[in-house]
Amino acid sequence: MAKSQATFMKKQLEKNRQKKKEDKMMRKQERQENAGGSDLASMMAYVNEFGEIVSTPPERRITE
Repeated sequence: MAKSQATFMKKQLEKNRQKKKEDKMMRKQERQENAGGSDLASMMAYVNEFGEIVSTPPERRITE
């Protein structure tokens, strides 16, 4: 009876290892698919007239 328990545990451990490996691979693929969004425009930050950091560029004011 002890031998069958040991065999069962080995099978369970192998299943768990395989599942972890598949999960890790899926997460890696998701990261690679979502990594394309880092262009220069999305990384730009601007400082407004009050000294606060904002993501939108300042409005152009034409003074004559």
